[in-house]
Amino acid sequence: MILSPFEWTIAKRYMLPGRGEAFIALVAGISLVAVMLGVAALVIVMSVMNGFRAELFDKIVGLNGHAIVQAYGGRLDNWRDVLEQVKATPGVTRASPLIEQPLLGSLNGRVEAVYARGNTQEDIQRIKPKVQTGSIAGLTPGSGNVAIGSQLAQNIGARVGDNITIINPQGQSTPFGTVPRQISYHIAAIFEIGIYDYDERFVVMPLEDAQTLLLAGDSIGMIEVQVTDPDNVQAILKPVKDKLGGQAVVTDWKTINASLFEALAVERVAMFVVLSIIVLVAVFNILSSLIMLVRAKTRDIAILRTMGATRRSLLKIFVTIGFIIGSLGTVAGLALGMVFLFFRQPIVHGIELLTGQNLWDPSIRFLTELPSRSDPVEITTICVMALVFSFLATLYPALRAASTDPVQVLRYE
Repeated sequence: MILSPFEWTIAKRYMLPGRGEAFIALVAGISLVAVMLGVAALVIVMSVMNGFRAELFDKIVGLNGHAIVQAYGGRLDNWRDVLEQVKATPGVTRASPLIEQPLLGSLNGRVEAVYARGNTQEDIQRIKPKVQTGSIAGLTPGSGNVAIGSQLAQNIGARVGDNITIINPQGQSTPFGTVPRQISYHIAAIFEIGIYDYDERFVVMPLEDAQTLLLAGDSIGMIEVQVTDPDNVQAILKPVKDKLGGQAVVTDWKTINASLFEALAVERVAMFVVLSIIVLVAVFNILSSLIMLVRAKTRDIAILRTMGATRRSLLKIFVTIGFIIGSLGTVAGLALGMVFLFFRQPIVHGIELLTGQNLWDPSIRFLTELPSRSDPVEITTICVMALVFSFLATLYPALRAASTDPVQVLRYE
């Protein structure tokens, strides 16, 4: 919609009302701020929700793979053959043996529930970027070295160089009953994955040491698998599932974390709908300000009509005024949202200092920091939605202005 110089001049004049029309300007300013806050809220919340899903997916899958192959009974004896079958499956990028068993960990009289996790040397190297203190270079078979999560280290007061005792209740049988198996390990490194539950429980050790601890012989607990397309993991691993029917079960990340990711998906949709209503309410302010402007300018509109202004020109003028208010609010909201997301962690800390409340408890939120990941398509959708709402809000007052009858308005002038 291209405006002529005359139409653009009138539009600029009406967007900057005179002294006697300060209230109209105030309502228009409130409309702009309302649209800005609505768009900013949508951008912030949707980016944070996307960040939640992406961070959880990256960290959970990065540690556990896209799927696991686990034998019935928890022990996979012919795991080398199964491992080769899985690796040979088209679409599988990585497959490695894994042992993961809930046990007890003890240090200086403090006892915590832990997960003893036996990994290959290749998989152990994958947590190297997550190491806070110490080094995982010493985590070799038979070394007696382990790496533990940061929150677990805090709970039991452990530091690099201490010895943690892992207790396996399924120990050796004696004439006096079963004696729990206790093995002391040297803490060589402390890591932080970024997921509270993992950092609070995991004790990582070489696969061979985990087999010795659990008296598992040459068997393992499961095989973790990564594929080229995580969303299509079920179809990729269907041949494996068919071959291992009756021997092992194949469980993908969607099933393992179904409740968590489904809850995030539902919450994401609900938040989008609710915050879209906020934008809609903000757009009604544009509608009300334009209606007030049309009523205040009725005499001017009638004079313009008598001077030759067409209905189409008046329609374009008032649509432009409302659309510019909505556009400025949308751009300002987008900028405000991006600034908030960039400084999100300092803002959270600042609010915590002001209120004295812990707004981000990792034990509840899963992640140690507020995540964010902006989706360009989603942000474009938000901006387009705000602009469309703004345009629709201008139609009624613009049509009212265009239908003004100059004879009726100027009859008694």
